[in-house]
Amino acid sequence: MDQHTSGESGTPTRTRILALTVGAIGVVYGDIGTSPLYSLKECFSPHYHLTPGRPEVLGILSLIFWALTLIICVKYLLIITRFDNKGEGGILALMELVSERKGSFAKMGAIFAMGIFGAALLYGDGIITPAISVLSAVEGLEVAAPGLHPWIIPITIVLLLVLFGIQKYGTGGVGRIFGPFMVGWFALLGTLGVISALQTPDVFHAINPIHGINFFMNHGFGAFVVLGSVFLVVTGGEALYADMGHFGRKPIIRGWFYVAYPGLILQYFGQGALLLREGDVASTVSNPFFHMVPSWGVLPLVLVSTIATIIASQAVISGAYSLTWQALQLGYLPRLKVMHTSSDERGQIYMPTVNWVLFISCVVLVIAFKSSGALAAAYGIAVTSTMVITTILAWFAMRRLFNWGFAAAFAVTSVFLVIDASFLLANMLKFLDGGYVPVAMAAATFMVMITWHKGREILRRVIEKRNKPIFDIIHEEIDRYEDVPGTALYMSGYVGIAPPALVSNLMYNRVRHETIVLLSVNVKTASRVPFSQRIEVKHLEKGVYQVVLSYGFMDQLDLMHDLMYLPEYDIPVDITDAIFVLGHETLTVKDDEGMARWRKEIFVFLHRNSRTPARYFGIPVKRTLEVGSHVAI
Repeated sequence: MDQHTSGESGTPTRTRILALTVGAIGVVYGDIGTSPLYSLKECFSPHYHLTPGRPEVLGILSLIFWALTLIICVKYLLIITRFDNKGEGGILALMELVSERKGSFAKMGAIFAMGIFGAALLYGDGIITPAISVLSAVEGLEVAAPGLHPWIIPITIVLLLVLFGIQKYGTGGVGRIFGPFMVGWFALLGTLGVISALQTPDVFHAINPIHGINFFMNHGFGAFVVLGSVFLVVTGGEALYADMGHFGRKPIIRGWFYVAYPGLILQYFGQGALLLREGDVASTVSNPFFHMVPSWGVLPLVLVSTIATIIASQAVISGAYSLTWQALQLGYLPRLKVMHTSSDERGQIYMPTVNWVLFISCVVLVIAFKSSGALAAAYGIAVTSTMVITTILAWFAMRRLFNWGFAAAFAVTSVFLVIDASFLLANMLKFLDGGYVPVAMAAATFMVMITWHKGREILRRVIEKRNKPIFDIIHEEIDRYEDVPGTALYMSGYVGIAPPALVSNLMYNRVRHETIVLLSVNVKTASRVPFSQRIEVKHLEKGVYQVVLSYGFMDQLDLMHDLMYLPEYDIPVDITDAIFVLGHETLTVKDDEGMARWRKEIFVFLHRNSRTPARYFGIPVKRTLEVGSHVAI
């Protein structure tokens, strides 16, 4: 169900849906919307040794048409987007959704491993998409002025700096700027495509899939290799699922079928028509998009394309924010600074650390690969791998959530798995030419995520083992100490266990506050937790209360607001005057029990550089007391 509602009825107004649809076109479809800049030209790249004759052009266009139709229209928009986790999409949301159903430990472990690795792969896509999109547009300058070649990379880097620099204004703000422009961009793509295609209407025969089949029959393994470049037309498909929480399912579907899909199909067919007419002209084959306009229109088209590619990168950037937020909330990444950029749309966030890591990575790629053609070799493996994992997870969703019969779920999954696996194998052929880059980044990210998750489990066990249950403290020790007026809230991730900060405070200061609140934050696997289920209070004894605040992994954490309601649960506390006592553990590694020593060292480093609970939860610094302790893991 979409979370974006207005009015008393709780249903989106037409104006609201229109605004979200335009915003979705600008943010979600920017990536896939700029694929025409480089996709078809890569299919006829010299290393494939293909001549753009009629069978080749119609065959590749047929593959492009059916790839967009089957993968985006059918798989993602008609099926995958139905598997939303209370309005949220993305591979982590799908992983948590299907893992809620009971299964064997081995099966659940496999689901979590696939989900986490699929999420890690999207970071690889997140660094390549902005680099290849902006670089491919700036390369259009060479069509109009070959002497500008030395300036291509510097201009690209400056544009990337601008792109990542405006992210702090939020997805909504960016969408309001980018949305109307991208509507015009898709209209331009469609218009240029129609003008060219009408000059050679024979190109529309490519809709017949027999041309794609004949292409494989005539070129054999060579046709399979070309699939690696054909796949470029659907890169960005995973982003529309990941960004579902930003805009909702309906606006994303409408934006695709009403605007993006027609514009893309017409553009590709227009480029194909141009190749049918001028396939013997090398310059046209090397960059058909910019040869669709007269010479006087090249520079304006370069300018418009450059703006479009800056916008294109927005899909994977906002997707990376959503993905990181989900991973952070689920305990797979350390606490990072998160800025919520909209009071209306809870999914719209900005994460400075993620933003600038992506920027630096993009710049390194541009400098290292130097051209969009070289970067295209690195593109695809991460996205195709994620799509394969999404299809496998969708199988569990069909069976467990939708209660599809085995035959129906198997038939649908098999079709998409064959398509996804074919594209994956074709892209794997480019592994040594640059495909290793996103795979290596995904592997490193995956290791960090599972190390952090495992490290937190080890730390929890150590603390629970060395600390007493809270009832022992209440019954045996708390009466020994003098009462002082006021309320102290001790934050702890261990319900039922005495917080180390409380034990230390009693031991060294030998006083206790008249009201003690043991506060825990519980992030559930559900994407949202309604406010009616947010606060759970347990009255212990002697002025001690256990409070658990529950959130979904996409909920905005607003502790200070929620704690204002504690008096309604018969807790005598003035939250504006209470002090927060937080534990601060200094970690050291003592052995390799539970996890390899080098992984423990990584966990200690991440823990040391994680954002403090006070800053992360928005607790007033002036009313925060940190009590340190040493823990060996």
